[in-house]
Amino acid sequence: MTLFFSKLKNKIDHISVLKKIAYSFVLVILTGAVLLMLPVSSRSGQWTPFLTALFTSTTSTCVTGLVVVDTYTYWSIFGQLVILAMIQIGGVGFITLAISALTLTKKKIGLRQRLAAKEVSGSTQVGGVVKTTRFIIFGTLTVEFIGAVLLSFYFIPKLGIIKGIYFAVFHSVSAFCNAGLDLMSRFNYGSSLMTVQSDFLFISTVSALIVLGGLGFLVWEDLIRCRLRFRRFRLHTKLVVTTTLLLIIGGALLIFLLENNGKAFENLDMGSKVLASFFQSITTRTAGFFSVDLPSLRESTILIMCILMLIGGSPGSTAGGIKTTSFAVLFMSIFLVFRNKENVECFKRRISKDALYSACCLLMLFFAMIITSTAIISYVDGVPVLYSLFECTSAMATVGLSMGITADLSVVSKMIIITLMYIGRVGALTTLLSFAKKGGFVQSKYIEEKITIG
Repeated sequence: MTLFFSKLKNKIDHISVLKKIAYSFVLVILTGAVLLMLPVSSRSGQWTPFLTALFTSTTSTCVTGLVVVDTYTYWSIFGQLVILAMIQIGGVGFITLAISALTLTKKKIGLRQRLAAKEVSGSTQVGGVVKTTRFIIFGTLTVEFIGAVLLSFYFIPKLGIIKGIYFAVFHSVSAFCNAGLDLMSRFNYGSSLMTVQSDFLFISTVSALIVLGGLGFLVWEDLIRCRLRFRRFRLHTKLVVTTTLLLIIGGALLIFLLENNGKAFENLDMGSKVLASFFQSITTRTAGFFSVDLPSLRESTILIMCILMLIGGSPGSTAGGIKTTSFAVLFMSIFLVFRNKENVECFKRRISKDALYSACCLLMLFFAMIITSTAIISYVDGVPVLYSLFECTSAMATVGLSMGITADLSVVSKMIIITLMYIGRVGALTTLLSFAKKGGFVQSKYIEEKITIG
């Protein structure tokens, strides 16, 4: 037996860092699926079908928010706690939590564990990664606690102290981890945050949690280190903060202009319309909550939301998408030709070509997977292309918004959505590189020849 475990440990040690990250999510998803299948996890006390449990486990661990059964009405308290645990693990990262647990036992953290933590946290260097991991855990718990306290002002008067605190904690964790799973069917079935769409404290608290979770832990560290002085920020932080603000404001403005006189906003006063516009702009970028009836939105608004979902949050965060930095680099690369420059330049700094190549590769991977999945689901289930595109983009970008078609999808389509959620959370490039050949870049031996572009 000792020899068996020794060989097993040796095999695990030789698995690449990227594969460990990919496998860790599979492990959590399968464990969660088994727990959710148990009769104790459902309100009815019956066994849950494997596909339903797997879908729910995947959407929780991958902090997406798409559901095939309502979280409050279908799952028992035990099932909801399993979901909450998977949201927390998926948001912060299983490896991050594991390393934090090891530090508590005062065991030595090896190089492979440090490399894994570096990849999960989005850090640029191995040095200080254990300190960063501790900061992530402490920061996460602190922000979620503050969020829960603020949300409790809404829930406790309605549900009492114990249940009110539970609801506040669940929604605070779900919002910070950008999961979008909620228990609001307790008040109105399938309404998400529509019942509190005009409650400024509730909506602003959830919005703040979503934004903080989507900024990335390295950005937090830089903001604290530089005491919010923009000039002293690292280039990464400057890009993330600037792009995030522009996307939130720009998205809110477009949604407001398109929906001001639309059906989705028809029963709202001007203040509520502005609040709803900002909230939808924020949540669309990877959270999954909604405060207005999504199927009532205009097709132009749905398309704008697909673009915002595709962009997503920032690297090293709880968010998905191609990330704000990739979008910024791709957008700024447009000016390369006009300015006749070799590299992308921003805030008096030069961005490496590798970053541009990675951003282009990531965008094409997202496009290829989303378009292919959209075509298959639309064909198999007869879903309108725009709705299918919205669902696939939401899954791949781990957003969780839906036009209400998730539960009615076929087994094939549900498996496609599960795959998209997994790849979107682990990372398209991480998934691809984890199965790539080992070794450095191979220099081409062929003669270079120019082609015409455009």
